[in-house]
Amino acid sequence: MSTLPQKYSALIKAKAKKFGFQNCGISKAGFLEEDARPFENWLQNNYHGQMQYMENYFDKRLDPTLLVEGSKSVISLSYNYFPEEKISDFDTFKISKYAYGQDYHEIIKAILEEMVAELKEEIGDFHCRVFTDSAPVLERSWARKSGIGWVGKNANLITKQSGSFYFLAEIICDLDLTEDKPTTDHCGTCRKCIDACPTEAIVSDKIIDGSKCISYATIELKNEIPESFKNKMEDWMFGCDICQDVCPWNRFSVPHHQEKFKPNDHLKNYRKQDWQELSQEIFSEIFRKSPVKRTKFAGLKRNIDFLSE
Repeated sequence: MSTLPQKYSALIKAKAKKFGFQNCGISKAGFLEEDARPFENWLQNNYHGQMQYMENYFDKRLDPTLLVEGSKSVISLSYNYFPEEKISDFDTFKISKYAYGQDYHEIIKAILEEMVAELKEEIGDFHCRVFTDSAPVLERSWARKSGIGWVGKNANLITKQSGSFYFLAEIICDLDLTEDKPTTDHCGTCRKCIDACPTEAIVSDKIIDGSKCISYATIELKNEIPESFKNKMEDWMFGCDICQDVCPWNRFSVPHHQEKFKPNDHLKNYRKQDWQELSQEIFSEIFRKSPVKRTKFAGLKRNIDFLSE
């Protein structure tokens, strides 16, 4: 007869599948020893640019037991967002695939909460918090530790079965669960992502200078886009998928089944001129429930103007 940790772990993984998650892995909650120094170095090199929030809660980022009291396990999950059809980039400005549809934060969090409610019905009450890119949690580190995938040279988490076009999420809880083992790295000598990055943001294996990244410039940066990005942004107005698009492992990406991630007609039909004439009113209508609303109208307009100069 299986022990409770094994029984609960198997139940959680079955539940994750039922709720549409691609992968589920489990780690023991505790201090991320091997991530502390690299993360500190990354901050000291100012690779986070103006993302000052990355400096906050340093201890909590490295130790989830400080974030969720009494936590014993980190359940890592991945949720596919690879689209059935790529939006044509003919005569238009480009947008990252993850932002084609509605805001993933809200959608995945709602799915996680429903999943936890079902688990509590079967296991009994337990203490937990759910996260998806919304708190000081080193998501990739936990996903790597739990065996979901390995961290590629472009610093994205990659899986052999399905590439890297997925969101990461966590349930940090006080359940004693059976931990999984990390997988091996399968990037080998491939340099496709490094060579393809037009701004040379991948400074070395797994290390990104965020301040040089097109995604950073179009989403995180609040000031004017530096001249160093001129003629290097390849028409990306929100985010950038270059380092993922060239990754050989993404030939295994399969389309998602989430209706809310499907692009609206404006995104499919707008041309450069339409975007250049974008008004606050139309922006609010197109991106009402979208991750793009994070840039606000002024931010997206700034990006479009910079690309149009």
